[in-house]
Amino acid sequence: MKILFLTLLSLYELNICCGFSNQNVQSKRKFERIKAEISSYKDVAKSIIDLVVNGKAQNRSYERLGLFVDTIGNRISGSENLKNAIAYMYKALQEDKLDRVYLEPVKVPHWERGEESAMLLEPKKKSLAILGLGGSIGTPTEGISAEVIVVSSFEELHNRSKEAKGKIVVYNEPFVNYGETVRYRGSGAVEAAKVGAVASLIRSVTPLSVYSPHTGWQWYENDVPKIPTACITVEDAQMMSRMASRGQKIVIQLKMGAVNHPDADSYNTVAEIVGSKYPEQVVIVSGHLDSWDVGQGAMDDGGGAFISWEALSLIKDLGLRPKRTVRLVLWTGEEQGGVGASQYYELHKKNISNIDLVMESDTGTFMPLGMQFSGKPEARAIMTEVMQLLQPINITNLYDYAEGTDISFWMQDGVPGASLFDDISKYFWFHHSQGDTMTVQDPVWMNLCAAVWTVVSYVVADMDEMLPR
Repeated sequence: MKILFLTLLSLYELNICCGFSNQNVQSKRKFERIKAEISSYKDVAKSIIDLVVNGKAQNRSYERLGLFVDTIGNRISGSENLKNAIAYMYKALQEDKLDRVYLEPVKVPHWERGEESAMLLEPKKKSLAILGLGGSIGTPTEGISAEVIVVSSFEELHNRSKEAKGKIVVYNEPFVNYGETVRYRGSGAVEAAKVGAVASLIRSVTPLSVYSPHTGWQWYENDVPKIPTACITVEDAQMMSRMASRGQKIVIQLKMGAVNHPDADSYNTVAEIVGSKYPEQVVIVSGHLDSWDVGQGAMDDGGGAFISWEALSLIKDLGLRPKRTVRLVLWTGEEQGGVGASQYYELHKKNISNIDLVMESDTGTFMPLGMQFSGKPEARAIMTEVMQLLQPINITNLYDYAEGTDISFWMQDGVPGASLFDDISKYFWFHHSQGDTMTVQDPVWMNLCAAVWTVVSYVVADMDEMLPR
């Protein structure tokens, strides 16, 4: 009986091993077929690259973007400029003769900064450059005049909490990286209010300053008093830190005419090249159309929006018809935390099984270095092969972790995501500042970004099967 049991156990283990072995063989064979399929797109990829890098479409995305930002300007959520930008793009996409162009209504925050100023009264008189932070309340008409406490961290603020009551908190936090340092912009007012401060001024979140304040959204908490908040330049934050270290008394008068209006009507702008075989299955390419109310919003995120439009234009110009739909979405209300994108997700999540890949470009369109990707290992292996089609321009790297506020909702639910990975070494020099203009943009880089964006979106949309998830 014991011998029979051991024999049966051995046979069972053998079957299990053979099963795993067969599965591995089948998986390898399937992947080899997928590699061969991707390799068959080399000529198509080269045609796309040639058209945008050296052909008739060379510099087109750059020229389109320049005309747009020079005509419309910056486009903060809820503003007339954003309304004009959406109308402009709706017309331009229709004139580009794409298959479908439509608008999807959403509600977005509507905040206006109004007139604002800050004056150093002691130990000397000096005008301070400021930009109110999004969502901030205003000051009384006469402003707020108060003594200043300078801190370099939240920890220091709370350790000196008894000193902060009735004062203006100035944060002179060092720039470590954006993800870590932006906490001060987002929560600086709340933390200052918790210790009784009457206003907060945050050192701009940037590694380089030429006396340029950088704005951005901030968030209040319901159970914490709301106080006015603005960003100041790196130079002024450091100056006041030096003054404080000498024991000098610092007094500032702050005036802000900021107003929070009721949510405004807006739209996500959508255009499509409809798939030939599986039109209900979709690859999304995207950037956000809104911007801050300073500069031109050319870098953040005009470039990302316009290379996404360019992807559809290039596919159309070459007479290509992918099996799946390639959908351009120009998001609205991104700067307030992906407001338009979250409503898009709620509207379309019932079709999540048909969303093949979500792509967003929102870290500038500088020299592209590759793509970032989030998805299963099997999907990553496929995307690695797709990137090899970009060997003619030597941009073949696939990096971990796609980024993008607007596509994060989908990625959290398991949809594969991709984002442009470019050289962002100068991105935060201009981010959310008056410096975000067409001067930052480079036509050669935009051509290359558009080539990467188009090859990846087209090939994924045209493959026999959707990406694994």
